[in-house]
Amino acid sequence: MKRVNQAQIDEAIANFQYEGMLVDQRPYGSGHINDTYLLTFEIAEMGKLRVILQRMNNEIFTNPVELMENIISVTSYLRKKIIENGGDPDRETLNVIRAVDGKPYFVDYKGDYWRSYKFITDATSYDKVEKPDDFYQSAVSFGHFQRLLADYPADTLHETIKGFHDTKARFQVFKEAVKKDVCSRAASVKKEIDFVLAHEDVANVFGELLEKGEIPLRVTHNDTKLNNIMIDNKTGKGICVIDLDTVMPGLAMNDFGDS
Repeated sequence: MKRVNQAQIDEAIANFQYEGMLVDQRPYGSGHINDTYLLTFEIAEMGKLRVILQRMNNEIFTNPVELMENIISVTSYLRKKIIENGGDPDRETLNVIRAVDGKPYFVDYKGDYWRSYKFITDATSYDKVEKPDDFYQSAVSFGHFQRLLADYPADTLHETIKGFHDTKARFQVFKEAVKKDVCSRAASVKKEIDFVLAHEDVANVFGELLEKGEIPLRVTHNDTKLNNIMIDNKTGKGICVIDLDTVMPGLAMNDFGDS
């Protein structure tokens, strides 16, 4: 991944709609795809306000403009739903801070894309399970995310990673790899290869059901792991699904299976 220099960070900070005086800047989180920073601003008598600043990895997500269109569309929809349900939209969904030109991203002098979110206070993202209920809260949160977006027109979203869950296409790639056998290792795992080939029909099940209209296309998260949930520090309840880079059209079962 490309390294970020301080000049890029400074330029990004200057080009988002921030208020107050920057009093602290530090790397944040354990993510390995995007570069993430926690910024703290002091706003006169109102005290301190924290925000997240991220450089998006456009080597993995090759169209960051479409990616941010997805995030804006989905979080705006979630915000309305949360308000209707009497929830707190500032803590229960991501809130994008726009650049000074009004766009949900900023492009720096090196051509890198940046975005910013309001920091979700008094909540924690756990890399490791500390107690069984953490996993339960993860499941509840992703289920709640699916439920709130059940009526969202999923086909209007962009595919941020093409064919991410196209198991039929991935199976074809597997068969091509076996056929080419570029490292001459296929013979040593013939039993395993034969097992996979004998179950090709399994790879096609979900796609065929979707084509027949027997299951719906849904908005899916596609990275349903524990540390993509914010858990409230006081109640221990999952409150917000984060890391929406892979939100796109998909099948609910894939999210369930992935988690």
